[in-house]
Amino acid sequence: MSGGLFAETDTNSIYFSRADANQNLGAWSDHPFKLEGKQWPTVEHYYQAMKFEDESWQEKIRLTETPKQARKLGRKWLRKPRKDWAKVKVVYMTRAVYTKCMSYSNVADELLATADKKLVENSAYDYFWGCGRDRRGNNKYGEVLMNIRDKLRQPAA
Repeated sequence: MSGGLFAETDTNSIYFSRADANQNLGAWSDHPFKLEGKQWPTVEHYYQAMKFEDESWQEKIRLTETPKQARKLGRKWLRKPRKDWAKVKVVYMTRAVYTKCMSYSNVADELLATADKKLVENSAYDYFWGCGRDRRGNNKYGEVLMNIRDKLRQPAA
C-alpha cells in the first residue's frame, strides 16, 4: 500500500511539462511552424499572441526570443485579452499543437507512440492546462494532445 496520496507508479499515464523546451510534446519545444500566414517559433508564442486582437501586440509576442518571454508578454496585466478568450483558448492551443504535429513527423510519431496512455500536463500550479498540485486539475493540455492523437490515427480521407 502506498504511503502517499497518489499511487507510487501510474503505468497508465505519461506525465510531462508543457513548459519543458526539451519535450517534443510541450508547448515550448523548438519546432517553428507556419500558421495564419506567419512563422511561429513555438506553440507558446502562437498561443500567447492569439490572446489579443491587436496585431502589433501579436507581432511583438511572435518576435520574442523565447517562449518564456512570449508568456510574460501574454500575461501583461495592462493588456486585456480578447473578450471571448475563455471560450476559444482551447481551440487556439489545439490548432497550434496539431499544426506542429503535421509539420514534424517525429513529433506526431512521438505522440502516436504514447498508445492509449493518459497524457498529463504535470503542473503543480496550473489547474486548467495541467493537473494541479493535487492532480485534480482539468488537464486540458493533456486532453488536447489525446484528441490530436485520435485525429492522427484516423485514415486520410
